[in-house]
Amino acid sequence: MGCVHGKCCTRYPSSSDGDSGRHGEVRPYRNKHILTQRSLELVPVPSHNFTLQYSILTQHGYYPDTVERENQDSFCIKTQIQGNPNVHFFGVFDGHGQYGAQCSNFVKDRLVEMLSSDPTLLDDPLKAYTAAFLATNSELHNSEIDDTMSGTTAITVLVVGDTLYVANVGDSRAVIAVKDGNRILAENLSNDQTPFREDEYERVKCCGARVLSVDQVEGLKDPSIQNWGDEESQGGDPPRLWVPNGMYPGTAFTRSVGDSTAEKIGVIAVPEISVVRLTPNHLFFVVASDGIFEFLPSQTVVNMAGAVGTDSRVDYRPMIMRSVKEALDVSSVSESETYGSVRSDLSDTQQSCQHSVSMNRSAAIVVPSPMHQRPLQLVGHTSNGCGLA
Repeated sequence: MGCVHGKCCTRYPSSSDGDSGRHGEVRPYRNKHILTQRSLELVPVPSHNFTLQYSILTQHGYYPDTVERENQDSFCIKTQIQGNPNVHFFGVFDGHGQYGAQCSNFVKDRLVEMLSSDPTLLDDPLKAYTAAFLATNSELHNSEIDDTMSGTTAITVLVVGDTLYVANVGDSRAVIAVKDGNRILAENLSNDQTPFREDEYERVKCCGARVLSVDQVEGLKDPSIQNWGDEESQGGDPPRLWVPNGMYPGTAFTRSVGDSTAEKIGVIAVPEISVVRLTPNHLFFVVASDGIFEFLPSQTVVNMAGAVGTDSRVDYRPMIMRSVKEALDVSSVSESETYGSVRSDLSDTQQSCQHSVSMNRSAAIVVPSPMHQRPLQLVGHTSNGCGLA
């Protein structure tokens, strides 16, 4: 769930949407992923004797009133970073605001370029990751793209041998499936950066942000009662960030790349990075924007991905498309018009979603088995966004 200017998503996959790794040791695989119906691609990780297997699907979400609405998500797959056959990058970038598509495409290109050109990447991946995000954010501010009320979130995974470095900025998510006896459990590799988190709430408050839902800003609810519960049980009126004396920018996340106006009230581009060493019990991981996880809990996503991976006779597309996504479309940047559009679109969306479905972001699934020389599958689906798989 993004900013009140409408956080939507990207184009159908093509060579310009990201480096899909069709070079070097990458080779096509004869099977097709059940959701994407695209040929799977393989890239070996020789240092630990396993193979990444992935495919891509992107699908524009359904907006009854704006059927031609631009998809603002983008993705990046870059294999053999710095010419190293053991280093690979996967990222999903969820643009928002009037220029969200331009922001997400700018960031997905520059971020991986900076990682690829950093000689310290393998010596200190955490430092290199943080430096790349901050430098990309600075370049976006100084580019020709107007990011005053636009930007992108980013969820990325750098595979280095048998280790995953997961860097997150925003409210997208990475999840890994872990075998536990006869069960497959979902473990989050990232934490959504939203005002639902007490630490993020306190941080942006100290930077001057007002944290209120739209109902509270409008006066329909008491602004002094700031108890929103947890994110996954929350309805359609989450806490958002507002400047002290205005009704903008209304971001529902506390970190992003771009969003120079929101940056003044504490929205930052510093990634939170987690590190995971792969074991035979790690079955696959999923990289997706909030268009998936806003409506599907991590465990449900893992269950669905696991089912697809174990029974190729089942078509899970209808199940996935039951995920209903709010479709806000607020492009005005003036304060009064922005605020009026927020309230109007919230009402219209709540009504129209009773009769239609809309899945608005991206997903990527990776299936590793590094200890058994079996392919590590990356299977992805997205709607109104991009996906890695």
